[in-house]
Amino acid sequence: MKLTKPRLALICGILCISIFPILVKLRLTPGLISAFYRMFFAVLLLLPYVIFSGNFKLPSLKFTLLAMLCGVLFSSDVAVWNIAIQDSSATQASLLTNLSPVWVGIGSFLFLKSKPATNFWIGTVVSLFGMVALVGFEFFLDLNFDQAFLFAVLSGILYSIYLLVSKNVLSEVDVLSFMTISLTASSIYLGILCYSLDEPFTGFSNAGWFVLVLQAVICQLCAWLSISYATQHMRATRVSLSLLSQAVITSILAWLFLEEKITLQMVFGGIVLLFGIRITFYDKTISLKKLFIK
Repeated sequence: MKLTKPRLALICGILCISIFPILVKLRLTPGLISAFYRMFFAVLLLLPYVIFSGNFKLPSLKFTLLAMLCGVLFSSDVAVWNIAIQDSSATQASLLTNLSPVWVGIGSFLFLKSKPATNFWIGTVVSLFGMVALVGFEFFLDLNFDQAFLFAVLSGILYSIYLLVSKNVLSEVDVLSFMTISLTASSIYLGILCYSLDEPFTGFSNAGWFVLVLQAVICQLCAWLSISYATQHMRATRVSLSLLSQAVITSILAWLFLEEKITLQMVFGGIVLLFGIRITFYDKTISLKKLFIK
């Protein structure tokens, strides 16, 4: 598989967002306010650069509104996912959120001219099987269909809509301008939401503030500038499925820093998941007839 610039950007983005669940699990700040500061600090850092470098270009009204919609969708996704992690387990929240490739595939089939290829559906099935093996088959026997469960599912749906809409916007708007508009919309939206719900904007420990800045710089700016660039040049379905690999990296980081155990089953699941992703990057269409009928 040739490592083109979009693919390298996607790998970089996946590595950056993989540390996010670890930071959330520290529970140094409430989930909703954590989402706000992730967007707010990111736009504070990005705005001076795009203004003074002259890299910001205001798109047409249609695409400006769509970029703002992307900001609302993405910030809503992060907010409900944060709450789902803190109100349940990171495993349940991550698994249900990572169903997004299925929603992206369905959405692409219904609304986009570029339809998912056969390799995507095969890779999706293989990757989801790997995801199930990664977290444990017995996990599904204990699913708790409460608010956290619904929030985790909602997170995946919001994320898939964001990818589909952003793919459309990024076909006409450059990455920096898109990120500036969407992050500004995210910050205003979450700021109003946090204020209306009486979320605390201050009173965090030094470690809490450091984690908030880290989320903004690494998990938001570095990650989503890279992923937005990849989305601009790759299929939305392929990007969404590739992001499943963050579960493998997060598991390794949790083992290193949170002393969570890694079992042989998790290793097997991770390998299967990555193999499923690799299938989607296979250039030649896989024929199911040739596989099962000789």
